[in-house]
Amino acid sequence: MGWSVALACSSVGGAARAFRQGLVPDPEAGAALARRLYPGHSVTETGETVLDFALWPYEDELFVGAYGDALVVCDRRFFGVDEQARNLADEIARALPGASCGVLVLHSVVSGCWFRWYEGDRPRRDVFVTADDGVVVDLGEPLPAEAPFWKSIGDGASDVPLPFDYEQYGMALAREHLFGRDIAQRGPDGFLALELPLRRFKLA
Repeated sequence: MGWSVALACSSVGGAARAFRQGLVPDPEAGAALARRLYPGHSVTETGETVLDFALWPYEDELFVGAYGDALVVCDRRFFGVDEQARNLADEIARALPGASCGVLVLHSVVSGCWFRWYEGDRPRRDVFVTADDGVVVDLGEPLPAEAPFWKSIGDGASDVPLPFDYEQYGMALAREHLFGRDIAQRGPDGFLALELPLRRFKLA
């Protein structure tokens, strides 16, 4: 499909429980987090949209959905897969006490996937793969959802070029860890992640 994604999701008590039909964002909590993430900027709320239109923000904006035990942040700065991106992810992981948090970046031009996973506020997994360069970063114990993808490499196959589809890999991690269900399919309870309402913020 060619997904472009710069997304962090945090949840308490399991993603499938926290992300459910009927979630309404808390505007004050969303604005407070946006200002906490960018204390040196002017942060102005400019409206509301849904996740489907927020997955790849412009460089001067971010989207936040704060829903009590669940949190979503879309921010292009994750795309750098650098110290700024990791510091931003660290701050989001600390926003909900006792939560698990995952950060997913996918981009079809780079043909790569970055995934960072936290339990509590501690990073447990940091992995970055690209179709051409193979495994660029591989820190921490692989998550169970990764097992089918890593099998050939574990059996001795080269990782260059990458022996699995980076996008399928990223979406499998999103399904298991970010929302507890497929991001683009409506669940039996009526929940569709792409319809999640988020607040939009402009940075200056």
